[in-house]
Amino acid sequence: MSSIVAIVGRPNVGKSTLFNRLIQRREAIVDAVSGVTRDRHYGKSDWNGREFSVIDTGGYIKGSDDVFEDQIDKQVEIAIEEADAIIFMVDVEAGITGMDQDVAKLLRRVKKPIFLVVNKVDNAMRAQNAVEFYNLGLGDYFTIASINGSGTGDLLDAVVDSLPEKENEEETDLPRFAVVGRPNAGKSSFINALIGEERYIVTDIAGTTRDSIDTRYKGFGFEFNLVDTAGIRRKSKVKEDLEFYSVMRSVRAIEHCDVCLVVVDATRGFDGQVQNIFWLAERNRKGIVILVNKWDLVEKETKTVKEYERAIREEIMPFTDVPIVFISTVNKQRVYKAIETAIKVYENRSKHIKTSVLNDTMLPIIEHTPPPAIKGKYVKIKYCMQLPTPQPQFAFFCNLPQYVKDPYRRFIENKLREEFDFNGVPVAVYFRKK
Repeated sequence: MSSIVAIVGRPNVGKSTLFNRLIQRREAIVDAVSGVTRDRHYGKSDWNGREFSVIDTGGYIKGSDDVFEDQIDKQVEIAIEEADAIIFMVDVEAGITGMDQDVAKLLRRVKKPIFLVVNKVDNAMRAQNAVEFYNLGLGDYFTIASINGSGTGDLLDAVVDSLPEKENEEETDLPRFAVVGRPNAGKSSFINALIGEERYIVTDIAGTTRDSIDTRYKGFGFEFNLVDTAGIRRKSKVKEDLEFYSVMRSVRAIEHCDVCLVVVDATRGFDGQVQNIFWLAERNRKGIVILVNKWDLVEKETKTVKEYERAIREEIMPFTDVPIVFISTVNKQRVYKAIETAIKVYENRSKHIKTSVLNDTMLPIIEHTPPPAIKGKYVKIKYCMQLPTPQPQFAFFCNLPQYVKDPYRRFIENKLREEFDFNGVPVAVYFRKK
């Protein structure tokens, strides 16, 4: 279970640049106009062998400057509530602003590790100017230049030291299913339709995270742990509609499960936020089942299911080998089918293929369709094996791994799916030097 580090601060202090540096991908759009980051900002980082999730709260601010203050307060409150450590970023060029003081006031009451980070310190003069940030009352600060990375090493050493040690989660062989999706898509109704009056709960294990509750479920011949993020919301603190909140909750639930049941509201479609949750699960290499809920409310034409399904598969290219189940929690339609599918995906994810079987199956396919030659050089793949990881990852050993391009990697992945059924599971294929 990885810890969460949130980056907070007013617009335009360089949060996205630091975020990109931490996750080593240019995911956020960085621009000199304040508030440009509109994108979801969640990524994985690791430092000194400790893995953690990074959330850049800047991406959740909507509206113009006058709305900013109110929004920033919300960001910070959520970060305070959900994150294990908080990086509070300020800008040495601008000095202390009113907005910085507001954020500092919120943070001074917090019992979590807070790291005050003064950005854009790229010379000795600016390092001297940074002293004024002691006035924020948050103690010592770190000076960095997130554009070139100077100073980030010391900051990360301190951040990683402050994170809670990994808790030893109760070892259980039961699959863990997380029910995720945007607010009001019907997550709670789905869980109630399952557990509802029947109450097949054997025990309630309070989740190791503060926010998702694990329910042991037993019924219809199934047994699993349900990681429920739906019903737990401190309503007083946070506005219901705040997307950021549900994304934050989903992050925790997704990292904590084997299979994600992504609930889609049929009347709203597979929109941006649901897609973010889907790709979050895919990036974390979890099993995925898409549940299209409220299907009873959709006007039916002859081919509606097919068309709806096709539209979703277009959005999730190239990872289209995902089961889609149309359900109605009101009529309890196909709720059982949804769980059956999730169990199957769980089995696919834990599948281990014997090396001899893998080679006997894949080598003739490769021989028949070898990787295309590049610059007159031929790639010869001699041997393959499944790696000993919790989810399916395969290594193919060859003479020139650098010449194997993405389209061929996808071809191999599709063949693996065809031959061994990895429906609903992200599969990783690596080419290594023999």
